[in-house]
Amino acid sequence: MINPEMQLVENLSKAAKKSMRDGYGEAMVKIGKKNKEVVVLVADLKESLRVGGFAEEFPERFLEMGIAEQNMMGVAAGLALVGRVPVVNSFACFSPGRNWEQFKVSVCLTGENVKVVGGHAGVGNGADGANQQSFEDIAITRVLPNLVVLAPCDFEQIKKATEAMVEHKGPVYLRMTKPERAEVTTRMTPFEIGKAQVLRKGKDVGIIACGGMVYEALMAAEELAEEIDCEVVNMHTIKPIDRNEIVRLAQKCRKIVIVEEHQIMGGLGSAVAEVLGEEYPIK
Repeated sequence: MINPEMQLVENLSKAAKKSMRDGYGEAMVKIGKKNKEVVVLVADLKESLRVGGFAEEFPERFLEMGIAEQNMMGVAAGLALVGRVPVVNSFACFSPGRNWEQFKVSVCLTGENVKVVGGHAGVGNGADGANQQSFEDIAITRVLPNLVVLAPCDFEQIKKATEAMVEHKGPVYLRMTKPERAEVTTRMTPFEIGKAQVLRKGKDVGIIACGGMVYEALMAAEELAEEIDCEVVNMHTIKPIDRNEIVRLAQKCRKIVIVEEHQIMGGLGSAVAEVLGEEYPIK
């Protein structure tokens, strides 16, 4: 059954659907009021990334950089060097996709306090064509030094993840998807960078999911319940990954399934396989 200690929604099958980007936009306005050093940069996607509210509230701390993602990352690095907390916004296919080198050299190698938000990741932006889709962003970010990689699961969790991202000292990449997603967590659900969440207890198979696939994993576990008892873990932090939780789940269930909105190479599945290969090899 679903772990009541995690304060999840009561009826997942009837869960309300909200967009992560709307939660992110709300969080940025709240953060902007508390932290005067936060500066938002965007590459001509203010409405798509829902940072219009921040722009209205704090126009002096909002920078429209145009379609120049590489320059935007360089500007963000400079802002961090003078004590600001820059939050870089674009689609994941462009940032970190197009400006990966600037992200690596100007931000991550030196550990600058830059936050990068990649929107419209995964399959949800499919209608815009292949060049607008991003199935590689987890792979290309988790290899970067000093970088935290987050993939929250819903409207409420992305608000907590955004606050944690800004409070963290050092570079962070936060991934979010475009479509409205069913709400899994509530305002009471805790969030801690690097600490996975057990959302459903089970003993036969361990399911590790991230992002919008957490809901799908929970619904699959519910559907399978009469035949297979599944434990579901929300791995909202891809890096630093919760190694202890992965090993615990492997020892308990002996079989693990990964569910993610990302290609099979380099994403959450690869990260989990690396831990298991070193610590506790299972299928």
